[in-house]
Amino acid sequence: MKAIWKNTIIAESDKTIIVEGNHYFPPDSIRHDYLSKSKTHSTCPYKGEADYYDIIVAGEKNPDAAWSYPEPKKAFVKIKRYVAFWKGVSVLE
Repeated sequence: MKAIWKNTIIAESDKTIIVEGNHYFPPDSIRHDYLSKSKTHSTCPYKGEADYYDIIVAGEKNPDAAWSYPEPKKAFVKIKRYVAFWKGVSVLE
């Protein structure tokens, strides 16, 4: 799987984990140079608190287009620090 925005691969892995239709990419598959932690957080009653990231490619910013659970609840520990994408980021095989 690849996460692509603005014709740039942000993440690539054959070991994503699918939760609620979203592919979560392992931390070592992420091009962290394209991510910048934002101030946004959200809380899922069963996964826990999510941190959000802006994606920045060639000076263009896609705010809060990626998220991760740094300390998910026990039932979702398998996605700890994995990153998922939305807001125009294509996730393709």
